[in-house]
Amino acid sequence: MRMHIYPPHLASFLSAIFLAILCLLLATPRSANATVHDVDAALCGTLRQSGVLHASAPVRCDQLRVVRFNYVDFDGKLRDDGEITVMAAVADHVSALFAALRERGFALAGARSMQHFRGDDGASMRANNTSAFNDRAIVSGSAPSLHAYGLAIDINPVQNPFVEIGKDGKAQISPAAGRSYLNRQKERPGKPVRKGMAEDVIELFAIHGFTIWGGDWDAPIDYQHFQVSRTLAKRLAALPTEKAQTAFEQHVKAYRQCRANNKPRTACID
Repeated sequence: MRMHIYPPHLASFLSAIFLAILCLLLATPRSANATVHDVDAALCGTLRQSGVLHASAPVRCDQLRVVRFNYVDFDGKLRDDGEITVMAAVADHVSALFAALRERGFALAGARSMQHFRGDDGASMRANNTSAFNDRAIVSGSAPSLHAYGLAIDINPVQNPFVEIGKDGKAQISPAAGRSYLNRQKERPGKPVRKGMAEDVIELFAIHGFTIWGGDWDAPIDYQHFQVSRTLAKRLAALPTEKAQTAFEQHVKAYRQCRANNKPRTACID
């Protein structure tokens, strides 16, 4: 068999072209699988009454959108009840992201907006719920979480738990069922391949603008969590929606261009 060995500069060029085509395909929203909807007055009232949106929130209802999508569950069945709320500036990319997850067959246990849990993050995690907007503070702090901007997404909390070290020096896992997934190997000797782990989709989230993964952190470690930077979040929240969309698109293009230049993912984060 004759093997074709390309010169280094040509191999680099072909790699960049391949990545660019892949990004373009993933960036195209599939309306049949995921759609974007305004937050109307009735839903806005529900968000407030359920404790998901407060008067001090960094965004308003008109800056939010609901993304509804199909997804594949852990039994391999196609579900049509996926729904999360995000900042309007990122809604088209979130729509494309969840359409891509569905087409890839990436399993989700479920996805319901946080008003169904009255803003209770613990309850949402115990239900293994994929979610986004929730006007709350960061864990063990007072600053707004990136969820309060609609610019963070948590996926499959059981398969991707939140891990922090308590005052007693012991690891605290949320939700508790996530303890079975502290070993992050997808394939283990003599055991079935595990579905729904965030490591499979880090790059997919990144090329749609969610470049920061909580699994890269040291303390705490938040395997379920994808977000943008706080600097970008504040900037987007301060802009009118159309200008915020443009700014987010520039952010997405900058990351993709960086990756097309064969730089590692960690070097392309904000």
